[in-house]
Amino acid sequence: MGTSLGITTDNQGRKHVSEPCLEPCPIERGMRVLGGKWKGSILWHLKDGPVRFNDLARQLGGASKKMVVQRLREMEEAGLVTREVVSDRPIAVTYEITEFGKTALSFLEALKNWAEEHQI
Repeated sequence: MGTSLGITTDNQGRKHVSEPCLEPCPIERGMRVLGGKWKGSILWHLKDGPVRFNDLARQLGGASKKMVVQRLREMEEAGLVTREVVSDRPIAVTYEITEFGKTALSFLEALKNWAEEHQI
């Protein structure tokens, strides 16, 4: 039997997990921060600079404003975006990607290219 990263292969070539993962793996941890519908798209739309909330909600198309607000709050808590109140009356808010958020852009671009290449 061969062993690699907690996975064993038996004599018939079947793979078995030999040890449970006691902590979330890096993929799971990353998905906790960026997973969920709209987060990747929100970051992508913020890559060129601050965007007003209504413009961002329009760019996302199928997302309700309630959903956009929820995702933005989660992303702000995670340190991916910042929120700035531009005007009180009427209320105007902009969102901007943080330096931490920008670190996700390279693999979001790779995902975009992969989806285009495979026409999905």
